[in-house]
Amino acid sequence: MLRLIGNVIWLLLAGWAMCLSYLVAGALLCLTIIGIPFGVAAFRLAFFVIWPFGRVAVHDSDRVPGVSAIANVLWFVLAGWWLALGHLVTGVLLCLTIIGIPFGIQSFNLAGLALAPLARAIVPADDPRRFA
Repeated sequence: MLRLIGNVIWLLLAGWAMCLSYLVAGALLCLTIIGIPFGVAAFRLAFFVIWPFGRVAVHDSDRVPGVSAIANVLWFVLAGWWLALGHLVTGVLLCLTIIGIPFGIQSFNLAGLALAPLARAIVPADDPRRFA
C-alpha cells in the first residue's frame, strides 16, 4: 500500500514529466536504424520512471560487458546527460520541501541510472536477482 501511495505521489509530482522526456528521447533515437536499440532502452526506462517504487535496476549478467560499455558511452552522448540533468533538477526541486525529500532522493537515484542504463534489468524489489 505504501508503494502505491509513493508511486501515485511520484506520478503527480515528477513521474509524468520525466516519463514524457524519456518517450521524446526514445522517439528521437528511433529515427535512425542505429538509434533504435537506444530508443527501446529509453522506452523501457520511461515505464520504470513513471512508477519506480517497488522496482529496482540491477546488473544484467546476460549482457556482454565490453559491448555494454561502448553502448553506454553512446547513450551518454545521445541522451543520457540531459535525462540525468532533468532528474537532478527535479531532485533539487523536490528536496525543497520535507515531504518531497524521499522523492528527490529517488530522482537522484534515477539520474545515475539515466547516465548508463544499458546492461541493467528492471526487476521487482523482492526479486532474488536484486541481491546477486
